[in-house]
Amino acid sequence: MRVVVVGAGVLGTFHAREGVRRGYDVLQVERELEGRGASVRNFGLVWVSGRAPGNELETALRARELWERVPGIGFRPAGSLTVCRTEDELAVAKEAASRADAAARNFEVLDAEQTRTRNPALKGDLLGALWCARDAIVEPRRVLRELRAELEKSGRYQFLPGREVREVRTGAVRDDHGEIHAADEIFLCTGAWHSGLIRELAGELPLRKVRLQMMQTAPLDEQLTTAVADADSFRYYPAYQGAALDALKQTPQATVAADNAMQLLMVQRADGGLTIGDTHEYAEPFGFDVQSDPYDYLRTTVESLLGRPLPPIVRRWAGVYSQATDGGVVVRRTVDRNVTLVTGPGGRGMTMAPAIAETSYQEAGL
Repeated sequence: MRVVVVGAGVLGTFHAREGVRRGYDVLQVERELEGRGASVRNFGLVWVSGRAPGNELETALRARELWERVPGIGFRPAGSLTVCRTEDELAVAKEAASRADAAARNFEVLDAEQTRTRNPALKGDLLGALWCARDAIVEPRRVLRELRAELEKSGRYQFLPGREVREVRTGAVRDDHGEIHAADEIFLCTGAWHSGLIRELAGELPLRKVRLQMMQTAPLDEQLTTAVADADSFRYYPAYQGAALDALKQTPQATVAADNAMQLLMVQRADGGLTIGDTHEYAEPFGFDVQSDPYDYLRTTVESLLGRPLPPIVRRWAGVYSQATDGGVVVRRTVDRNVTLVTGPGGRGMTMAPAIAETSYQEAGL
């Protein structure tokens, strides 16, 4: 049995891993020399806390379980704190922690003292936080390389970079070097590539592209023991919908945050630097430059939570990911016999990739 996976982002690489785990020979084809898309331009968050009730939460919980079994990728079960600075924000946290699925998410509302005990780096003004023990952190710039290195030890995995796929049909993939790769099963995990061959194979799909901006600091001289979000995250993630959120929305976001569909997420990298973001832009064509105002706003917000100046910013970047628009966790389409397109996890890709890949194999009967 030979599986060909097209695409070497986190979704494609977990499809390759799942094939090897099930005992198949796997060829992974990537048009870049390395994955360069959203899979390496994200926070590295395994983010259970904000997921919509039902299938989305179940997929995230299963993925969280699978992530913990992957060696060598810097997995840290650090949890997250969504920090609240007003009573209205704290009311959303309390409502979320009172729901039936709160135990599955491991939600707990903390007061200010408990929040600082959980993460002593948060020395700024706050009333409390929503603690989620199920959230975790991985290192996005390490994950793909280290997953591939582990797969190569099996003797049943080959990575073929710098090859753009030009033709896909039942039983074979042809690349732009003219080589034909035989396959019993093909998974197309092509990320934000919606045009060209993908449109020819699958037609118009319920997908959109989303652009985001992020940044990273030099190492901070103290440990950030958890991932951190601000209460704008309540407005963005579906888990928090309810009467308390409706009341919170009566108070508008800061203009720059509203204009850029912003929330604060912050994670400390293994080297001590902080990854901070993010923004959301939905209207194409996207600009080729990055905007300064969101970065300035994020810096101010983080410094108010930490109660201290940030280290220097050493990197700024933008990324684009593919997001399903039909309410599903992912768009999964059979485009030919034994050929499946899997794309559109949106900002959930890093969180959910292991479970999405597992489901792909199950649905293919493999």
